[in-house]
Amino acid sequence: MNIVDINLENAKQLLVDESFARPVLIDFWADWCAPCKNLMPILEKLANEYAGAFLLAKVNADEMNMISSQFGVRSLPTVMLMKDGQPIDGFAGALPEKDVRELLEKYLPKPWEKFVNEAQAFIMVGDFNAALPLLRQAYEDSKHDAAIACLMTQCHLELNRIDNAEAILATIKMKDHDAHYEQLLAQVELKKQAAKTPELVVLEVAHANEPDDLHIAYQLAIQYNVETAYRPALELLMGIMRKDRNFAEGAAKKTFMDILAVLGKGDSLAIEFQRKLFTLLY
Repeated sequence: MNIVDINLENAKQLLVDESFARPVLIDFWADWCAPCKNLMPILEKLANEYAGAFLLAKVNADEMNMISSQFGVRSLPTVMLMKDGQPIDGFAGALPEKDVRELLEKYLPKPWEKFVNEAQAFIMVGDFNAALPLLRQAYEDSKHDAAIACLMTQCHLELNRIDNAEAILATIKMKDHDAHYEQLLAQVELKKQAAKTPELVVLEVAHANEPDDLHIAYQLAIQYNVETAYRPALELLMGIMRKDRNFAEGAAKKTFMDILAVLGKGDSLAIEFQRKLFTLLY
């Protein structure tokens, strides 16, 4: 229930009692009030957008004069925000949507916080793969919130996707480089050092000495994949396919597609290399 009409029977329950469970935005209006008719669609739009985070309670001031008097309404439209049984904010007159939204944002959770909360529940039980799509959605909806970026980095580190973690950290602006960021950056560096197995080092040296040998490049890509260094693995496989699309009877392409499948459809690295493959093939 996002929007209700208030009458004498439901006034206490929906204006006062409900405000202990969630904020209640009361709109005092009347049929003869032109500004009321301009404001109401804005309030209804926001109520539906926030999908129940607050209740929009509409009070016809002419029909519910006793309620209007109890709240001290002197002009229309008047809007009051109720929380825990008390009015905590409000305004008189018809404000533009931007100003109404700013008022609400002071008291309501951000729309994307539900995704973060769901993701954190998955993180608590160690299901980082389930957490990542939720965090990606919240990250986009929040216009790249640094705290959400750090949570995504943490998930990638837990999954040993070091390149993904490093790439996300690189997007965080300097003003957001707090203690949590520094901790994650140190974890990335430690994992990068730990990932250098003897097999990987040997293949990296061999590839550096013979960069045109596609068989060595393919073996190095396989080793990177084993050690969940997906970006260098995909870059090597893409380089191989540029030179020989059917290398090893399609083995390079199959490995490439397998890595994308492991990353998942919504993963930013997967999206990046899907586009590169499409450009190569078509």
